[in-house]
Order: sequence, then structure tokens, then C-alpha cells
Amino acid sequence: MAELSTPVRKSRAGGPGADGGVRPTLLGTVLSDRRRGQATVEFALVGGAVLVPVLFGIIYLAQLLWVWHSGVEFTRDGARYAATHCAEPNGQNVIDYMQANVPPNIDSAQFQSGGIAQISVQYFQRDPDSGQLGAFSCPAGCDPTCEPDAVTVSVTNYQFQHYVTLLQSVTMPPFATSQSTDGNGCDQTGTCNP
Repeated sequence: MAELSTPVRKSRAGGPGADGGVRPTLLGTVLSDRRRGQATVEFALVGGAVLVPVLFGIIYLAQLLWVWHSGVEFTRDGARYAATHCAEPNGQNVIDYMQANVPPNIDSAQFQSGGIAQISVQYFQRDPDSGQLGAFSCPAGCDPTCEPDAVTVSVTNYQFQHYVTLLQSVTMPPFATSQSTDGNGCDQTGTCNP
């Protein structure tokens, strides 16, 4: 096994240093400092080229999942509202409620008129013979004698857009929530919540 040796500076007399010890030369110290500087530059290049994009990727994914979760909760809130309020044939009361209550981390402009995201509300009634859910049909307006058995609220075409404009927007999958209705929003006196 070879031993590492440090360069020896000879005295004018040709032997080791005047005190008899071995001293590193100035050249050995300079090379060592240069290697340390090279390692610092390499670390900065690797950090800039690898670590920074990985950090931004983690932030992007975290924000995407946060918006995804908010979209699911937004749809559930709409279904709860639809289950406890009047069943209008086109579900406009539910759509108006949802457009007015978009979570703050979701781009609300996409849900307003002319936006690309769409909210749909569909009511169902149970067939007494087969027990299967079918399309709900009832005259327009709130009627305590005609109420649906279930409702499905869905959000489609929502585009997640990150604050870094270089990244493309991501089309979120459709979010849908179904829930059984709870009295069509009408109390025992026949008064209904719009």
C-alpha cells in the first residue's frame, strides 16, 4: 500500500527544512484550495440543474393535489346543497349556489358564464317496481308532493393552471358526487327552500 506523501521543501543546504521537519510546499496548498473551489462550483451546477427543478416539481404536484382535493369537496358541497334544496328541472339553483361558492384556490372564472368548466345537476327517482334509479320528471317549481330520490352533481372540463406559465395546464378528471335527497328542501308545512 503506497503512502501519501506531501511535497518536501528542501533548504538551501539540500536537506529537509532547517528545523528538520517536513513542510508542505506552497504549491500543495494552492492545489488543495483549487480542488475545494472546484467542488463548490460543481455542487452549485448540480444544485441549479437538478435540485431546483425537482423542488419546483414537488411544489407543482402539491398544488395540483390541493386543487384536486378542493374540486372533490366543491362537488360534494354542491350535492349536499342539491339534496336539501328545491329540485328545479335544470338544477339552476344548485349551479348558481356553486358558482357563488367556488373555493378560493380554484380558478372561479372558469365556472362563471363563458368559462370552460361546467357544472351539471341531474336528479333521479326510484322505480317502485324494479328499484332502479331513472330520470326524474316532475312539473317545474318546488312541489312537496313530487321529490327526487337522488341527485348527482358533476364538474367537468376544469383546467388546472400553475403559476409558472411555462407549464401546460392540466385537465382535471370529471368530479361527480351522488347523494340521496332529503325532502326536496320542503318542511312539513309545504314551504320549500329555493
